Amino acid sequence: MKRQLRSVLLTAAVLVCLAPIAIAHHGNTAYNTTEPYTVTGTVVEFQFLNPHCIITLETKDDTGSVQKWQGELTSPNHLIRAGWNAQSLKPGDKVTLTGWRAKSGANSLWITKTVVNGEELKTAAGN
Repeated sequence: MKRQLRSVLLTAAVLVCLAPIAIAHHGNTAYNTTEPYTVTGTVVEFQFLNPHCIITLETKDDTGSVQKWQGELTSPNHLIRAGWNAQSLKPGDKVTLTGWRAKSGANSLWITKTVVNGEELKTAAGN
C-alpha cells in the first residue's frame, strides 16, 4: 500500500512538472500580438501536417525582390473541423495572410486570417 501511494504521488509530481512545458509550446511569445501584419503572395507549398500546418509563399517587397514567407496555422484536426483539407491550398494560389509577425523580424507569421483567390478560409469551426 505504501509503495502504491508513493508511485501515485511520484506520477502526480511528474505530471505537474511537465504541464508548463506542454502549455508553453502553445504560447505566442515569439510573435508580436499587438499589431496585425498582412502579406500577399503566391503559395509555394502547403504542409497539412501535425503539429501545425505551414503555408510557404513568395511575395515581392517594395523593390520588386522576391521574398519567401512562412505562415503557421493550427493543427490539421482543427482545420478539418473548419472545412480545410490537404488540397485547400495549391501551389500557384494567390493568398493573403494576416496574423502576428515574428518578433525576430523573420518572414514568419502566426496566421489569424487566410484569404485564397479572394475567398476567406476560416481557421476555426464556427467563425
